[in-house]
Amino acid sequence: MAKFKRYDYSQKVFIPVSLEDQLMPGTLEFAIHTLVENRLDLSVFEDRYRNDQTGRSAYDPKILLKVVLLGYSRGLYSSRSIERACKENIIFMALTCHTCPDHSTIAAFVSSAKDEIPSLFTDVLLVCEEENLLGGTFFALDGCKLPSNASMHMSGKMSDLAKKKDSLKEKVRQLVEQQITVDQSELKSDDFFDQQKRQRQIERLQQKADRIEKWLEENEAKIGRLGREIKSNMTDNESGTMVSSHGTVQGYNSQALVDDKHQVIIQAEVFGDGQDYYHVEPLIEGAKANMKAIGHEDDYFKGTVLTADALYHSSKSLEKCIAEGIDAYIPDRNYRKRDPNLKIKKIYRERGIRWLKAKDFVYDEGNDVYRCPRGNTLKHKAKPVKDGVVYHQYVADAGSCDGCEMKVRCIKKDGKRKWMNVPVERISPNPIREMIEKIDSAQGREIYKRRFGVVEPVFGNIRSQKRLNRFTLRGKIKVNIQWMLYCMVHNIEKIMRYGTAWEGSGHI
Repeated sequence: MAKFKRYDYSQKVFIPVSLEDQLMPGTLEFAIHTLVENRLDLSVFEDRYRNDQTGRSAYDPKILLKVVLLGYSRGLYSSRSIERACKENIIFMALTCHTCPDHSTIAAFVSSAKDEIPSLFTDVLLVCEEENLLGGTFFALDGCKLPSNASMHMSGKMSDLAKKKDSLKEKVRQLVEQQITVDQSELKSDDFFDQQKRQRQIERLQQKADRIEKWLEENEAKIGRLGREIKSNMTDNESGTMVSSHGTVQGYNSQALVDDKHQVIIQAEVFGDGQDYYHVEPLIEGAKANMKAIGHEDDYFKGTVLTADALYHSSKSLEKCIAEGIDAYIPDRNYRKRDPNLKIKKIYRERGIRWLKAKDFVYDEGNDVYRCPRGNTLKHKAKPVKDGVVYHQYVADAGSCDGCEMKVRCIKKDGKRKWMNVPVERISPNPIREMIEKIDSAQGREIYKRRFGVVEPVFGNIRSQKRLNRFTLRGKIKVNIQWMLYCMVHNIEKIMRYGTAWEGSGHI
């Protein structure tokens, strides 16, 4: 008969554990522990406490910051998962000295640190500066759109939400009528449990309708940058509906400005706007404030190179770079079409069809209209400006092209109406035209290529290695805290890997 080693679950075991020995030099937890203990100024948290004479002792902010940073580095972004790790994981136990803060304490610490986290972020940047991890000559800007703790189903314009409320009330009315009909029926075929289920459904829909009605009474329409109403969100009205590489999300646009030497993030901020071309100015201003806080002058970015993708291309962004003396490389949306190395072969091409062009239309100078080969007129509607060129836009009347046999090969414009732009004048000097010429040069293309190796790995690290795929908080201030903490973890990791003043004795 086989023999097995004896075991007994009722036996008592004493395991001597040195918490300090669990924090091994060369690990991220050791770097977090050493930086928080020796290099970060956490006295900024002391003003929030009033328990020096009476009251219960509070958890030390150093302990809370350590476990949050380590939790984020290991993909634990919820306070409950960090609390569980403090009870089960020996590394977390070592960082907290086995004090085990609960999830409500951790969550309150993160969500209320809007005044303290920026200063801690600059403290980490100062260590990066002292460790010679900042190049200060080449920067790359990018962002990623992440969902937040907000429901996309509760988004819409005020009229859309009002319709949703009316629809819910109509469903409640129908269910009530159905219930009354069943109650008055002599057969009463409905099961008792079906009646209970219907009653719960009525209460749930009524509560939802009341909530929407109350929100509509207490809030006004959300107005966008162009002065038009945009979608509001009942759960987090500062978040935005934006299109990302993973589909449409209700969340925030997380931005990071990265130094190229060791991919250190020098400024991080979130926005509830998916349009990136508004974010160049606030990111540069925030980075200037951070660099000034660690001892640099206001003209820190003068003479430096900044790269960003085509989503940041706008006259406002380029003018900001010119004002700061930055040599920017921000391509327009047609950059890839002009790049001979990136031209994509057409999979499908209609053969034997000659598309009509502007030269096929006859201009009537007296009436300022264009006439197509079939006699329809395109009237002057607007004067758009694109890439430093002023155009006159001519638009056909709605339905005027219906039934025309030439419509299938007319000017290639989407929509119900045909339209075309006729160039009339070039604006000079124009930053957009100058940028196009600079980015299309051989030197410009080589400089722009460096952007991928600088900023893309940063977001790959945060999203894939740190597993940040959504924010757990609501409101721009709280979400911004969470994003900056993740960026702090990234920078601390750079200090751990590339810092030259690392000492195994526990000091950096």
